[in-house]
Amino acid sequence: MKAEVVRLAGRDPRDNPRFVVTNLPQMPRHVYSLYCDRGDPENRIKELHYGLGLDRTSCSHFRANAFRVLLTAAAYVLLQELRRHLASTVCATSQVSTLRERLIKLGTRVTVSARRIVLHLPSAFPWLAVWHAAALALGARGG
Repeated sequence: MKAEVVRLAGRDPRDNPRFVVTNLPQMPRHVYSLYCDRGDPENRIKELHYGLGLDRTSCSHFRANAFRVLLTAAAYVLLQELRRHLASTVCATSQVSTLRERLIKLGTRVTVSARRIVLHLPSAFPWLAVWHAAALALGARGG
């Protein structure tokens, strides 16, 4: 299989026709959609690499590094689930690094009693509405 997509340089992406050169027997639209669909997995790998530090394997033992990679993959799955629950918010299409910065890396005061855990978020927190929507979507009770 050989396919090559060519874009004319110096033109706006919306007004820039794509040319596909291939020896595949399918229709050009189908070949182009296959070519475009391959970019999404590459973007997910970049998110793992840059957003969660998948390449952080600095331990001298293989098992320790494998465990680090496993934890990173588990964190990515959890953040994907969080993103799925944020479908109706501005963070619905946010990258993992953006979700971490806006919703997880947050200084807060925690109060624990016998019946509940209360998080006192900063009053100047710009993503309070999104954070609240995420908490409710994940099963928290408003108070």
